[in-house]
Amino acid sequence: MMKLTSLTMMAAAATAMMATTAMAEAEKYTLDPSHSQIVFSYNHLGFSTTTGMFSGFEGEIMFDQEDPAASSVEVSFPVSSMITGWDERTGHFMSPDFFDAASEDAETALVNFASTGIEVTGDDTALITGDLTLNGVTKSVVLDTVLNQAGTHPMAGAEWAGFNATTTLLRSDYGLDLFAPNVSDEVEVMISIEAQKAE
Repeated sequence: MMKLTSLTMMAAAATAMMATTAMAEAEKYTLDPSHSQIVFSYNHLGFSTTTGMFSGFEGEIMFDQEDPAASSVEVSFPVSSMITGWDERTGHFMSPDFFDAASEDAETALVNFASTGIEVTGDDTALITGDLTLNGVTKSVVLDTVLNQAGTHPMAGAEWAGFNATTTLLRSDYGLDLFAPNVSDEVEVMISIEAQKAE
């Protein structure tokens, strides 16, 4: 009788563990392109801070609220979607001096980020390490990330999540170092995204 009871308890424990594991699986979220932006800025000759942005891009997050370290993110978009606010500057960035991105089919015309690891640093903060491919060069970068909020979107009535992140890139790492250091090699990057749980 004792042996049967022990087996029953072990089976119940195993079932509970499997149920917990199933509950903890990462869930797919897709970026809301209307509320996802990447803003970059750099020092121009010491006289000003110049900014640009990417917006309207798509991507996917596998989000595990119970175990954030098991989450992942992947984003890809054409560099030609860059917004600088001045057509001549945008054209120069797309020229051979920088991205040589006249064709969106060119390998160098795509920006890709794929996470490779997540270190949880607080209740709503983490360091997301990933491979950033820019101008045909892939480098590991770290995003200092904050979970702004996760819950039901009050208008969409769907599960939603929002994140902010920052990092600093060196243009020279990606073969984009024209005019450096007079125009700063360092580029500050600020990211703010929203994502909807996939149905």
